[in-house]
Amino acid sequence: MKVTFKDEVFEIEENTTILEFLKQKDEQLLKSACAAKLNGTLCDLRDVLVENSNLKIFTFEDEEGKRAYWHTTAHILAQAIKRIFKKAEFGVGPSIENGFFYDVVTSPAISIKDFTKIEEEMMKIVKENLEVKREIISYDEARKMFEKDGQKYKLQLIEEIKNKGEKISIYKQGEFFDLCSGPHLISTGQVKAVKLLNLTGAYWKGDAENEMLSRVYGISFLNEESLKDYLTLREEAKRVDHRKLGKELKLFNFVEEGPGFCFFLPNGVIIKNSLIKYWRKEHEKAGYKEIITPTILSRKLWETSGHWEHYKENMYTTIIDEQDFAIKPMNCPGAILIYKMHSHSYKELPLRLCEFGMVHRHELSGTLHGLMRARCFTQDDAHIFLDKTQIKEEVKRIIELIARIYKKFGFSYSLELATMPEDHIGDEKTWDEATDSLKQAIEDFNINYKVNEKDGAFYGPKIDFYLKDCLNRRWQCGTVQLDFQLPQRFNLEFIGKDGQKHTPIMIHRVVYGSIERFIGILTEHFAGSFPFFIAPVQVKILPVSAKFFEFAKEVYNEILNAGFRAKLDLKDEKLGFKIRQAQLEKVPFAIIIGEKEEKTKTISVRERKSTETKETTLEEFLKKLKEME
Repeated sequence: MKVTFKDEVFEIEENTTILEFLKQKDEQLLKSACAAKLNGTLCDLRDVLVENSNLKIFTFEDEEGKRAYWHTTAHILAQAIKRIFKKAEFGVGPSIENGFFYDVVTSPAISIKDFTKIEEEMMKIVKENLEVKREIISYDEARKMFEKDGQKYKLQLIEEIKNKGEKISIYKQGEFFDLCSGPHLISTGQVKAVKLLNLTGAYWKGDAENEMLSRVYGISFLNEESLKDYLTLREEAKRVDHRKLGKELKLFNFVEEGPGFCFFLPNGVIIKNSLIKYWRKEHEKAGYKEIITPTILSRKLWETSGHWEHYKENMYTTIIDEQDFAIKPMNCPGAILIYKMHSHSYKELPLRLCEFGMVHRHELSGTLHGLMRARCFTQDDAHIFLDKTQIKEEVKRIIELIARIYKKFGFSYSLELATMPEDHIGDEKTWDEATDSLKQAIEDFNINYKVNEKDGAFYGPKIDFYLKDCLNRRWQCGTVQLDFQLPQRFNLEFIGKDGQKHTPIMIHRVVYGSIERFIGILTEHFAGSFPFFIAPVQVKILPVSAKFFEFAKEVYNEILNAGFRAKLDLKDEKLGFKIRQAQLEKVPFAIIIGEKEEKTKTISVRERKSTETKETTLEEFLKKLKEME
């Protein structure tokens, strides 16, 4: 038998496991291995290699390795809970972006006070170094096991798996067993440092009609130092939480009367409008034409687009003139209707239509998180209609545009290519063509990217852009989605060079993603100290006393007339207080006006992050501001 590993081909004996193979070929890698991928499928290290296997190993440094590591820790958490609360009933316990959680029902209910003893029990399980084993069992065996253990939620999941015709997979470690598809670590002893982080309520299957379970969140790492670093960053994240800073800086707020709906205050509106102004400027240069489409459109439209079938549970609906209508959750069907209003020639393509479109989506209350997960937000959408032959070059133009805009904010980013999901429309051949076009465009830039299997939109594959902030958190913002399906569904046409009718390809594309969410990311990334060109107040003028108010007003008016946002502080307070207030408001520049400045007709400027004050002329200062726009 042959196996391909790290671009080399090895001869192996039949029934060799991945674990045995690594012991022979790369014992150093074995020490850090968390999971594997065999011929494109994630698996455990105990899985058996087959003829012509293509093997890839994942460590904790890889996302796939982290998921296996955290998923195993979730099982350790459940085992610890079961040892402490003998009659605990379990829901689901997956790995998530940062750690893991487990949904559980106990009597009495788990509280944060229980975290210490649960963590202690988890570390006992780690020290026991229990072997983690996977077994495939029959539906009857599974029902008997979980029924005897009193696991009613697991029994529901078993029925669902049976109805799908899938195999029943369980994992065992010591006395504990769980329904799970894996992959997992070899043993519990590989987990080194654990911390439980939070406790919330969660409806079973996310349905408010179902029972409420306790959701215990946690994190684990390879060592205590990494855990300590993570907890430090977590505390820093609390300090820069956009919801907290939004209130303090009077940018935006949320109220009980509108859960998931943001109220923007004047300072927040300035930031939003500044982002829109910059965006419009870049898109005008790039050949886009801005449109505005209605917020409410008929059910018939959403049925044609496929949203009514695939997305209805997330849509807000209403009845107008005894007909069903929906508040748009996405802007694309509106752009399609605009395209259909006129006939088109190949000479017009690519036709780039862009829109700041407000959309509404019904997110579950438990998932709402300020601007990061809201029910109403504005997408900076663009829908591009083009010929097949134009795909690669157009996607490259989009990548360049997105990169330029992110650079303006100093963001680094990574790319992920998401492929065909199970719940898709259209044939596989068309999907393969679309996916290959995106691959070629990325590879022309020599950019490293990750393939995110089965995570595309239901109508086409996509490229997702992930920003990295100052706390090393990743945020998915930009996306480029290739769509061969909607143009066919809506019978879109253009006249080709041959004089015949052809169906265009459609690209769905955002840069900010949601402008509200982007503001949330910026707020946390800059801890409220926004870049000069979007800062609500760019310059604050601080006269030392009332004696210098008149000259301060002259400076203030000149700054305003030059087109910058300024604020004049005429309060009867000491200068130190005024400077401190400007710092708390995170204003980029404070100008101090006193006797010296009035006499020499100069200004003393103090930058936001500096303790020094520099004397200059107003003319030189305004010149500097223009360079920062």
